[in-house]
Amino acid sequence: MPDAMPIILVSFLLLVVAIGIIMLVLLYQKKQLQYINEKEQLKASFEKEILESKLEMQEQTMKNISQEVHDNIGQVLSLVRLNINALDCNESKPVMQEKIKDLSRLTGKVIQDLRDLSKSLHSDTITEKGLIGAIEYEFDLLKKSGAFATSLIIEGEPYTFPDQKELILFRIFQEVINNIIKHAQASLIQVRVCFCIDKFMLEINDDGQGFDVNNTTNNGLGLKNIRNRSQLIGALHNIDSQPGKGTMIKIELPVSYTNFNQAMV
Repeated sequence: MPDAMPIILVSFLLLVVAIGIIMLVLLYQKKQLQYINEKEQLKASFEKEILESKLEMQEQTMKNISQEVHDNIGQVLSLVRLNINALDCNESKPVMQEKIKDLSRLTGKVIQDLRDLSKSLHSDTITEKGLIGAIEYEFDLLKKSGAFATSLIIEGEPYTFPDQKELILFRIFQEVINNIIKHAQASLIQVRVCFCIDKFMLEINDDGQGFDVNNTTNNGLGLKNIRNRSQLIGALHNIDSQPGKGTMIKIELPVSYTNFNQAMV
């Protein structure tokens, strides 16, 4: 029995050492995982800050353009229209009279279109109208153009988000509509807005030419802006399209039950 004591003691010491090594390995793995997580968080935070800065610069650029359109270009066109109206149509031939009237009408339409563009670009207009008001205003302009058959459906009791979130959601809406106008060759645009209890949903469908979503050459600036803006506010985005079968873009922004109740008060 005394001969077995050294063996037991050595075995015990080896067991302690083995446990110690295992604990050190586990501790190292934990620290390594913690380091990786912190690194990823810092990277995500940095990317978010860069994205916020880019969007802020874009907003400022749009504000500047809006102001330029309103103050300078609009003013010049107003002066042009005044001069056209000042022409003495009575001394002109009937054909010339009609041309002067047509020119005045066209100039008036351009002035109104520029005013609409100025309002659409300026973030203060979106803040004043609210998300739904801004979408309805933009959609009404689209409808008046006569270029598309349109449908706008709003479901649920509207609630609000912070101004910055509403602005980003509206810019996503504008980006999608702009893509349809420029690229889709569509004749129908359908928009569905749902104020659900657990999420806000914006769905936009068109009957245009569609595209292959898996083809990276189709990932232009417009789609990247939609993805980036969705990511910035924590929204999910889904783009469903096939060549010849139109496109569906859906944005879903989770809403907590508490926030929903507060919005309804």
